[in-house]
Amino acid sequence: MKKIRISAVSYTNTKPFIYGIQHTPVIDQIDLSLDIPADCAQKLIDNKVDIGLIPVAAALNLPEWHILSDYCIGANGAVNSVFIFSNCDIHEVKTVQLDPQSRSSNNLARVLIKNFWKVEPQLVVNAADYAQSSDPQTAFVQIGDRTFGKKQHFKYVYDLAEEWQKMTGLPFMFAAWISNKPIPQEFVDEFNVSLKFGLEHRPELLKELPKRDDFDLDDYLMHKLDFNLTEDKKEALYLFLDYIKAL
Repeated sequence: MKKIRISAVSYTNTKPFIYGIQHTPVIDQIDLSLDIPADCAQKLIDNKVDIGLIPVAAALNLPEWHILSDYCIGANGAVNSVFIFSNCDIHEVKTVQLDPQSRSSNNLARVLIKNFWKVEPQLVVNAADYAQSSDPQTAFVQIGDRTFGKKQHFKYVYDLAEEWQKMTGLPFMFAAWISNKPIPQEFVDEFNVSLKFGLEHRPELLKELPKRDDFDLDDYLMHKLDFNLTEDKKEALYLFLDYIKAL
């Protein structure tokens, strides 16, 4: 049988899923690649993979898309790895540097800037001094493992999942297992079993991860992230896509 091509994000937040895939028989049915979020999405858009754990905003660039799994990368409140870092209050920010590795989180920042904070800073893509600007009115979006331990270095820190919940009352879904074509249900069922196995074995996974003094990985993987694809998260997804279309 031809292997199903899958791309997954290579951040810590996906490690439970990768653990499940690598420790269950589904690994023999797939060709797995690990990528940064933007590349993961582009592979699915370019049909270089069949399934991607992709930032949800990228679904808008797919002519056909299907949410496959019972699981996702989400949060009900603060997620502790998707931020705007700033040296001043968000209402005083003049420039926001967007994260070159992100799609959904940049769009989430733009949605919040327009609809929640109601400010109009300049948005900069691929800033030459990204995340290092000394300008007191420049802030930046940053996601994933690069944010670990960084909160204490900035006076103003905005957790974007938490800010979204303040605005909408809903959880947020950052990434979902999405296909660009129909996938046999037999495989989807087995894939769900693999992902569930990984989530159930997070304590074992945490023992394998390097310990950090500046970030609580246990709290992050066991509590901050919410991996279940609930109806509330689906509602949040479609609301988010509507907000993006209106930008």
